[in-house]
Amino acid sequence: MVYQARYDEAEVAEIIAEKRGLEGPMLPILHDVQERFGHVPEAAVRRIAAELNLTRAEVHGVVTFYHDFRKEPAGRHVLKVCRAEACQAAGSDAVAGALEKALGIGFGETTADGQVTLEAVYCLGLCATAPSAMLGARIIGRLTEAKVGALVEEARL
Repeated sequence: MVYQARYDEAEVAEIIAEKRGLEGPMLPILHDVQERFGHVPEAAVRRIAAELNLTRAEVHGVVTFYHDFRKEPAGRHVLKVCRAEACQAAGSDAVAGALEKALGIGFGETTADGQVTLEAVYCLGLCATAPSAMLGARIIGRLTEAKVGALVEEARL
């Protein structure tokens, strides 16, 4: 579960100080900021850029390039559904539609109660058990429309 907290400039400064000596410190810093706050706030982008002698555009470019970084907090649980070709061939489009309907949201959105964020991913490396998904760190293979209800119930806990 990602810990979501109010932004704290001092904590970002601590993260930067801890990681700035690494070779290529930006990614480790961004990962730690996101883990601490549940996303990478714009204020953190500005601070990281200033501390690493980079432009805000350079840091912003990294945040927006990598799909795992968020500009807004995710829900308490993140449900990633594989939308790659192998999973599509095994029926992931129907599963995806059932998940959207059951959760009442589309991909890239979070339920109103903040419990679940639904994300599309383009390969979990589980082609042999397609269609596949991940709820947090738990891998789910052979996902079917019939299993959607139980998965949604688990995600809402």
